[in-house]
Amino acid sequence: MAQSDIIAIAVPACEALAREMNYELVDVELAKEGPGKYLRIYIDKPGGITLDDCEAFHRAIQPKVERVDYDFLEVCSPGIDRPLKKQRDFDAHAGKPVQVHLYRPVDRQKVFEGTLVGLVDGEIVLDTSQGRMRFAQRSASRVVPVLHFEDADFDADFDETEMEIEGAGNDES
Repeated sequence: MAQSDIIAIAVPACEALAREMNYELVDVELAKEGPGKYLRIYIDKPGGITLDDCEAFHRAIQPKVERVDYDFLEVCSPGIDRPLKKQRDFDAHAGKPVQVHLYRPVDRQKVFEGTLVGLVDGEIVLDTSQGRMRFAQRSASRVVPVLHFEDADFDADFDETEMEIEGAGNDES
């Protein structure tokens, strides 16, 4: 079955079910990995997707995509570094740092990082240290948010010297 046939069958079924279950359908892909083909469906909702959400969607979608030729069906969260694909993704990340990965290099460079201005008329507009740049959306293999973590994001009160391993140093024999 051709990729276009998969999209013609799987995407409409996933879109309808996602609406019905109050999820956002982020993406549907068929990926060849090792000896198998994975039909991977990414869903989201405000506050994030749980394992129970993935399981419920998996059970409901499986009979609707049985005509698709795949070996493994996965329903997943897109993660915090979810790729920007649709206009609404670009709109939500305007003013934030992103990385644009290109299929072909521009000036011998395939990855550009900067502040996303937006997706304008099919072009990704990015403010970089090299100035404002524009890339045709179709020339980008991947556009992802750049995540920055501060020390405050982690438990600053954790002190390894205070951690005791059960039974360590208690030789009472």
